[in-house]
Amino acid sequence: MSSKPVVFNCTVLRDGHQSLAATRMSTEQMLPTLELLDQVGFGCLETWGGATIDSGLRFLREFPFKRLDSIRAKTKTPHMMLLRGQNIVAYSHLADDVVQTFVQKSLSHGMNIMRIFDALNDTRNMKCAIDATKKAGGHAQGTICYTKSPVHTMEKFIQMGEELEKMGCDSIVIKDMAGLIPPYVAAEMIRGLKTRTKLPVWIHTHDTAGLGASTYLAAIDAGVDAVDVSIVPFANGTGQPDCMRMLSLMQGHPRRPNLDTGKLEKLRTMFEGIYAELNKFTSHANEVVDNDALKYEVPGGMLSNFRTQLKELKMEDKFEEVFAEIPVVREALGWIPLVTPTSQIVGTQAVMNVKFGRWKNFIPGAMDIALGYFGTTPAPVNPEVQKLAADKTKKEPITARPADLIKPAMEDLRKKLAEKGLPTDDEHCVIYAMFPQQLEELYKPAPAPAAPAPVAETKPAPAAAPAAAPAQVATSGAKATRMVLSFEGRQHDVLVEELS
Repeated sequence: MSSKPVVFNCTVLRDGHQSLAATRMSTEQMLPTLELLDQVGFGCLETWGGATIDSGLRFLREFPFKRLDSIRAKTKTPHMMLLRGQNIVAYSHLADDVVQTFVQKSLSHGMNIMRIFDALNDTRNMKCAIDATKKAGGHAQGTICYTKSPVHTMEKFIQMGEELEKMGCDSIVIKDMAGLIPPYVAAEMIRGLKTRTKLPVWIHTHDTAGLGASTYLAAIDAGVDAVDVSIVPFANGTGQPDCMRMLSLMQGHPRRPNLDTGKLEKLRTMFEGIYAELNKFTSHANEVVDNDALKYEVPGGMLSNFRTQLKELKMEDKFEEVFAEIPVVREALGWIPLVTPTSQIVGTQAVMNVKFGRWKNFIPGAMDIALGYFGTTPAPVNPEVQKLAADKTKKEPITARPADLIKPAMEDLRKKLAEKGLPTDDEHCVIYAMFPQQLEELYKPAPAPAAPAPVAETKPAPAAAPAAAPAQVATSGAKATRMVLSFEGRQHDVLVEELS
C-alpha cells in the first residue's frame, strides 16, 4: 500500500450540484465560496463540463467560458472538467476540428485536467480529445466507465487502462457513475491497473446505494492516488461522499490527507445557504441511500426521474416492467454502459418498448447505437435489432470511427454565426456546434418582467395544474404521441409515430 496521503478532489462546483440540484448553481452563487475552496488543500476542483455548460446556457443565461474565466480568476487550485470524448459535452459526435478547438480554448481559459470518457468505452472516440489535450499542454485523464454486465470483466477493464496508457494519457480514473462498484472489486481493479500500468489511478463514485465511502476506503488501501469528494449538502446520496465524512472515516489512517477542516465547516454553512436557494431543484429522494440502485443497476438519477416521468405518463403501474426492460435494451444494443448520453437513450427506449411493444417505436439514438454511429459496442448488437434499425433509417451499419464520417465544421460554424450577427470567435463556434438554439436564445433580450398587479386585484395563486397527458398530434397520416421524458437533468421531447 502507498504511504503517500491520498488526494481529495472536490466536485461541489460540478457533479455535486449536478447530482443533487439539477445543475442549477449559478456562477454568482459560486464566487463567494472560491477563496475558501482554494485554501482547503484539494488536489483539484471540478468546475466545468458534464451538464454544466448545457444547463448554464439553457436555464441560467450564462456563456460557459465566462464562468470558467470568473472561477479561474479567483483560484489557484488546478481545475478539472468532464469531457464526453467526441461529444465534448453534447449528445452526439462532433467533427474533429470542433473537438480540438474546444479543448485548446478550454485550456487557454485556465482548465488544467481533461477527464475524457466515452459512453461505450470505445477509446477511438477518446483519441482526438486526448491528443488535443496533450498538444495544448493539459493533463489528459483517460476514463474507464464502470458498469456491470456479462461482458464487462475485470480483465477487460484493466486492458482498457493499458490501452489508455499507450494513447498517452497522464492518469486513469475509474468512473462509477451509478455508485455500483463494491469495495473489493474497486480494490482489485486499482491493484490491477497499478500493476500493469505506470499511471496514477483515481476513482470517482456516487453514494446512491450507500457503497461510496466504503469503496473509497478499500480503494485507498489498494493504493489509489486520488478520490472525488464533495461538500454537504451537495454530497452523499446521488452525489459524491462528503469530504468531512471521509476525513472522519480515515481518522488514524496513514494516508489521511491534511485538509483545513475549519474552512470546510465554513464552506458547509455557505453551501447550505445555496442549497436552500435551489430548493425547488432538490429532492429528499436524491439525498438518501436507495438500495433500488443495487436491484436495478442503473444510475440514481434514472430511478428518480423514471418515478416522476412514469407518473406523468400515467404509467406508474409499469415501473417494474420498465426497469425489467432496461437490461433487455442494453443487451440488444451490445451491453452498453449507462452514462450520458446512453442512459437517456436506453431509458427512453425502455419506456417506448413497454408502452408500445418491443421495438415498435425505435428512437433515433437507439437506432444509431445499433448501427455503429456511436462507436463499437462492448458486445455485438442483436442482428435482428440492427436490421430493423437499418430498415427504418435506410442507413447501413458502420464499423469505422463515427467522427471519420463528419466533415470539418469550424468555418461553417463561423459563417452561420456571422449571418446571425453573433460573435464568431472560436469560443462561440464550439458552443454553437453543440447548443445552437440555446446560444441564440442567450443573445435575445430577456423578456421584461410583468408589471405587478394592483394590490386591490391580487388573488390567491391557483393550484399547480396537473401534468398534461401525452398530447396526440397530427402528422402525415400516422398516429403520433409527444412525450416529454427527463433523464439526468435533461429533457427529451419525443415524438413517437406508430409506423406500419
